[in-house]
Amino acid sequence: MDTTRLAEGLHDHTAGFAGAVTGADPEARVPTCPEWPLRVLVGHIGQAHRWAAGIVRSGPSPVPDPFDADPGSPEKWSDWLLQGAADLEDAVLAAGETPVWTFFGPGPARFWLRRMAHDTTVHHADAAFATGAAFEVAPDLAADAISEWLDVLSDPVTPTLNPAFAELRGTGQTLRVAPDDGPGWLVTRTPDGVRWAPGGDTADATLAGPVQDLLLVLTRRLPADRVRRTGDRALAEHWLAHTAA
Repeated sequence: MDTTRLAEGLHDHTAGFAGAVTGADPEARVPTCPEWPLRVLVGHIGQAHRWAAGIVRSGPSPVPDPFDADPGSPEKWSDWLLQGAADLEDAVLAAGETPVWTFFGPGPARFWLRRMAHDTTVHHADAAFATGAAFEVAPDLAADAISEWLDVLSDPVTPTLNPAFAELRGTGQTLRVAPDDGPGWLVTRTPDGVRWAPGGDTADATLAGPVQDLLLVLTRRLPADRVRRTGDRALAEHWLAHTAA
């Protein structure tokens, strides 16, 4: 997915997120992030965008604590959120092809645009579930979010960031993620970690359904019974239990 489309996705879902939280109780609990009140979820989004922009411009800095974020008064949330997204896009465009720091070594600045676009999309869903607002993600963005998450899980560095991910190693077990419209993904659990490839016809376990639902199931925002499950159910449940985003 190119930089222009990722920027569109970032801005669309930041705006959607802002709309979902407008007028809501800042202390309302977020069901899919149960330790966070809504104000912390809002703070996390604006904080993360600014943190990523700072990395692109100046290099790495410690991961910030969402509880330390100050999104301001609720009537100013929308402007604050949109300013953070714009700041990140500006930083990425200015960096161009200059490599920047990422969790996985030097990479293009668009890494952070992609990471934040999809993180914002999932948190837009969180906000919508908390406030009763509508939520929808375009199929191409949902599909790229799944690919990006599988890229993260398959990087050798990832198990060092979260020990749960090390439990995804296996001996060749396969999981297919099959959207109703699109080629899907075939995930293989190897002794060295997760591997994935587009497509795939058969697997030990399959999750199938609309691509939006698949994204939200894979990121633990919807229960697994929202999609069709066939094959080794225990394998699919183990995957979901160890890949919470």
